[in-house]
Amino acid sequence: MEKVQQYPICGFVPPYILSAIADSTVAGSDPVAEDSRVACQHTLQHGRSHADQRRELCARTQVSLSDARRGFAPKHIIGAIADFKETHAERHQAFQQTLVSADATVPASVQRTVYDCRETEDLPGTLARSEGQERIKDRQVNNVYDGFQITHDFFAKIFGRNSLDNSGLPLVGSVHFKLKKTPNGYNNAYWDGNEKRMVFGDGDHITFDFLTDSLDVIAHELSHGFVQFSSPLDYYSQSGALNESCADIFGSMAEQWWMHQSVEDADWNLGQTLFPVAFTGSALRTFKAGKAYTNDRIFGTDPQPKHMRDLYEGTEDGQGVHINSGIPNHAFYLAAKSLGGNSWEKAGKVWYQTMTSGRIPSDCDFKTFAEVTVDIAGKEFVDKSVQTAIRDAWSKVGVLTSKPAVVLTRKPVVNCMIGQFSGSIGREG
Repeated sequence: MEKVQQYPICGFVPPYILSAIADSTVAGSDPVAEDSRVACQHTLQHGRSHADQRRELCARTQVSLSDARRGFAPKHIIGAIADFKETHAERHQAFQQTLVSADATVPASVQRTVYDCRETEDLPGTLARSEGQERIKDRQVNNVYDGFQITHDFFAKIFGRNSLDNSGLPLVGSVHFKLKKTPNGYNNAYWDGNEKRMVFGDGDHITFDFLTDSLDVIAHELSHGFVQFSSPLDYYSQSGALNESCADIFGSMAEQWWMHQSVEDADWNLGQTLFPVAFTGSALRTFKAGKAYTNDRIFGTDPQPKHMRDLYEGTEDGQGVHINSGIPNHAFYLAAKSLGGNSWEKAGKVWYQTMTSGRIPSDCDFKTFAEVTVDIAGKEFVDKSVQTAIRDAWSKVGVLTSKPAVVLTRKPVVNCMIGQFSGSIGREG
């Protein structure tokens, strides 16, 4: 039987968020809130149906589902918004204004193409803007075009990487994606590993605003592509949480790099510009200690743990890929803060070298990943304080003990795969 590699659909909004909105009863019979609830239900169903199709195909072709469609927003967030009725349209303006300041230089190797689905689910859609073309009167198209540039530049200038696959992979995105049966917009953005493209919904403008207005969303989803081409991690359990964590980490570093933020300047939050509602939390998720939101009347309390003693062991969300990612995220945060300066200079370099080392198996667990980061830190940096900071960070989240571990060198994992906002946000209507 022919073996066909299948990749996940990796969404930004986690399923637990979508579920919380879809199941919410806060707004009662408010018709606007009902539209949002239905939008979240359909967004959830869309992600689940694709996951089921991939599992069925994998079973037929005898292949592991190592990469599926990954959405940024978790199901519990999208679920929570379904019945929420209050709106607050200004939440994303501060971020938009920050990105209006400068144009970035486009490396010669970047190739960007953005399509417009025109509020349909027909992918990729109609060609809207290709590499080198002038800006158009569609902010979402321009945001994605610029976000692709920034993320590409980050990997190129900081790590010397030639696009996501290190071989000049063209960056393709589709905006204004909308399901036929949904009254309002699609409440997520995702990386499709099979098609090697990004897809962006517009949000329902009740509980989620335009996902293309957030650089961290674009950079996060593109970083799933980097994971796919460097160390493809199975999209379930701890390996799936590492997959999500690496997308969070590299996406956050790309945003910090673009905004010239040190580890002290950065807010270490993700998705803080997505909500046009009176949201009581700080963001969709946070790298810092504590919760991104607590006792919110729609979302409840952020389920992400920051220590192994609180590891989620249920079956939802692919055994917690968007939930347990909080543990390695916090470890990276602790290491970066301890080392100071810019996150990409030391901690980020170690994480990049780890992902490209050939030592990360597809079913990697937290402990294995942590041990490799510690080993690489010791080899990459003469200054042993880097290795100490990274070991201590993993110890503080309960993944490693405080004593140095003996790391056995693994044989490289053979990877058979062939192997920038310019300030537009807020300019166009």
